[in-house]
Amino acid sequence: MSIVGAVMVPHPPIIVPEIGRGEEKKIRRTAEAYGAAARFAAALRPETIVVLSPHSVMYRDWFHVSPGAGAAGDFGRFGAGDVRFSVRYDEALTDELCRRARRAGVPAGTEGERDAALDHGTMVPLYFLRRAYGDEPLPPIVRVGLSGFPLPEHYRLGMLLRDAADALGRRVAVVASGDLSHRLKADGPYGFRAEGPEYDEKIMDVMGRAAFGELFGFSEAFCGAAGECGHRSFTIMAGCFDGASVRAEPLSHEGPFGVGYGVVLFTPGAPDGSRRFLDAETAAEAEKLRARKEKEDEYVRLARLSVETYVRTGRAAALPDGLGEGLTGRRAGAFVSLHLRGQLRGCIGTTEPTADCLAREILRNAVSACSRDPRFPPVAPEELPALEYSVDVLGESEPVASAAALDVRRYGVIVESGGRRGLLLPDLEGVDTPEEQIAIARRKAGIGPDEPVSLRRFEVVRHV
Repeated sequence: MSIVGAVMVPHPPIIVPEIGRGEEKKIRRTAEAYGAAARFAAALRPETIVVLSPHSVMYRDWFHVSPGAGAAGDFGRFGAGDVRFSVRYDEALTDELCRRARRAGVPAGTEGERDAALDHGTMVPLYFLRRAYGDEPLPPIVRVGLSGFPLPEHYRLGMLLRDAADALGRRVAVVASGDLSHRLKADGPYGFRAEGPEYDEKIMDVMGRAAFGELFGFSEAFCGAAGECGHRSFTIMAGCFDGASVRAEPLSHEGPFGVGYGVVLFTPGAPDGSRRFLDAETAAEAEKLRARKEKEDEYVRLARLSVETYVRTGRAAALPDGLGEGLTGRRAGAFVSLHLRGQLRGCIGTTEPTADCLAREILRNAVSACSRDPRFPPVAPEELPALEYSVDVLGESEPVASAAALDVRRYGVIVESGGRRGLLLPDLEGVDTPEEQIAIARRKAGIGPDEPVSLRRFEVVRHV
């Protein structure tokens, strides 16, 4: 196997003595473990080091691989401009990775460079690697950014990276750069949430056992609430070892500043067919979708019919026969939401009825959700089998005096100010308080946090 080993490491700039100026002593165990991880990587004698960084160029729908012959950077923004780096890129491995991604239909490549300078998610590992190599030059690197794609796509990119290394016969070490939760302490930079320490405990357990299939079980909502940084880095790294046994060696975990730092070493072993985790995840997801589809009611089946007809033919679906009175005998506003592998893929709706019946309202809004949501590109035909649908039918709204009259599980909210109007549905993952609900609705409407607003609440019947 060309992937000869990997390390999971954090990237706090404060761990660099020229930046920490003594504060780095508060994470001494992490610094010592980091040094050991760098020496472990150097001892593997890799011909190339791949750095997976959350702070490289990142797009929602693209994996950016840094182009060119090399790059430079320094810690000037952290008050240590004299600490500089200059690295060579392995252009052949970069090209091979991008070529394989294109063939596999994975959106990845060197296009979209915004800032060629090295980021701190790359330079902190380089700082320790440079010390481990001493007078020897560092091998060339490949720098890969993350994306907004679901976790299986990150894992798939890791598999492609391994295949590219195999094709070139490269000895490659992988550095998965990423902090853990940023919400471990009330006096930390991002405050405290219960999901913070829960995430750290779970991720250190999973990575400490090299139980990479369990990485897919961390929901977007949970990761977002925990404020994690490195989960996608860790998932790409895990994909590099698909189908192989792996020995994991946890070295440290601490978070005195309110941010979790974990260090783990990984050594590949013999092929192991039971560790083809993407295949297992794909099969499990297909079974989940099959079971969900079997339970869909006529509201959701109508939304699915509308989306699949429009995406495949470019035409609106005709109203089918045999619909119930609830769909044909009343008018109501409705929202159609689409999700793809746990992530929102489109959501459009109407707060008041615009069609002659609810069924036509759903047909129209489903087309808008799959093709006119400005946050997303139109749904492609190949995405249809994996789409999950929900339909929210809105009740009449009523004015309320304050957030005290709201309940995020029961009521949606409408905020209005000067002709601007923002709406948020109830019972959404990651929205836990009326204040959060109102703040999100404000942002959607372009209403500032200090502008006065009027509030309305409404109930929905959700069909899934």
